[in-house]
Amino acid sequence: MAHYQYKPKVIKAWAFYDWANSVYSLVISTAIFPIYYNSVTTVNGSDQIEFLGATFTNTSLYSYALSTSFFLVALMSPLLSGVADFSGRKKSFLRRFCYVGAISCAGLFFFDDVDMIWLALLASILASVGFWGSQVFYNAYLPEIAPRRLQDKVSARGYSLGYLGSSLLLILCLALIEGHSFIGLEKSFATRLSFLLVGAWWALFAQITFRNLPEPVERKSIKWRTLTNGYRELRKFWIQLKKLGVLRKYLVAFFFFSMGVQTVILLASVFGQKALGLSTLQLISTILIIQFLGILGAVLFSKISEKIGNFKGLVLAIIIWLGICGAAFLLQRSDPNVAIKFYMLGGTVGLVMGGIQSLARSTYSKMLPEKGEHTTYFSFFDVTEKMAIVLGTFAYGFIEQMTGDMHYSALTLGVFFLLALLAMFYLKSSERISM
Repeated sequence: MAHYQYKPKVIKAWAFYDWANSVYSLVISTAIFPIYYNSVTTVNGSDQIEFLGATFTNTSLYSYALSTSFFLVALMSPLLSGVADFSGRKKSFLRRFCYVGAISCAGLFFFDDVDMIWLALLASILASVGFWGSQVFYNAYLPEIAPRRLQDKVSARGYSLGYLGSSLLLILCLALIEGHSFIGLEKSFATRLSFLLVGAWWALFAQITFRNLPEPVERKSIKWRTLTNGYRELRKFWIQLKKLGVLRKYLVAFFFFSMGVQTVILLASVFGQKALGLSTLQLISTILIIQFLGILGAVLFSKISEKIGNFKGLVLAIIIWLGICGAAFLLQRSDPNVAIKFYMLGGTVGLVMGGIQSLARSTYSKMLPEKGEHTTYFSFFDVTEKMAIVLGTFAYGFIEQMTGDMHYSALTLGVFFLLALLAMFYLKSSERISM
């Protein structure tokens, strides 16, 4: 594994990729696109869609598309991380996935009618693959560019930059959409134009990262045997997990709370629009609250981890998430104060969203052995997260499809957090936790 000398310029470049690619997470996967998708695919008050010979509710079909994208990433990331480790082309693969994601976001511009549902789903899947595929290589840089004592702060710095950058673009897109008549555009066109802006922002700002991140001078050519190296490394790692008790038990907890966290991030705006009847402006305002408090939350939980340790910090975050899911289940469209309560709930989500993500990444990084290819370790971490999201988004869509009520889907997410909490307490009771 390559270790690079600690350089502030490299740290800034690494963290700036969060600024570049987080616009996908916010504008495409969380805020504007899910709302736009739901409005385009709701025809004459009906949310039923015929697709591939079957009938789906529009939001459950979207959930299944997200599940598909994460399943593809889970299958691909071991292969690609093995290739990157062997060939020394970590930055090259980061760049390629970045461009796949950015171009796919821009491609959503052409989704202007329910008949183009295939394009919406395909571009959504490819954009998700591009984003999450690049994260495998991005995360693997962390233990190589920052000493262990600084990894919490560096990780939080990345998330904070991501929240700030994506929030700025979301505000610009919101101004474009809400002020569409002032500049002589149709609202649909202004909304689709925001997807082009996401693609351009992601690709252009990523150049700062690509220009300054290090890469080994030696670049080996890729051979056929290399293509399965990542899977072989994962198999070795799976066997090693029997000896790495703390890491194995932590990954179980990480699996369960990732099912909840990532599903909330991906489908919260759809829940607010469809289950609670909130307007686009109310939903995006809530998401902006989440983003700006997310900046504070990432830093806050970094400070909390310094005071009480990573383990207690994560337990605190999981308990708060459990309460969020319970509160979401109790929210009703008929409540005259539903918008205010949704804002308050969004603020709470913001405080713990960045905190739990940042702590989850840095806690795992601290648990890794000093020696070994960290890309392989983070590949397993990412595969675990992606499979959690596959099951989380599928369960969310399936329960809505069966019950016709998203409130029960939200309640299910609470069960995932409860299981994560039990896994964390089992980890504490069976292992000595010093973090």
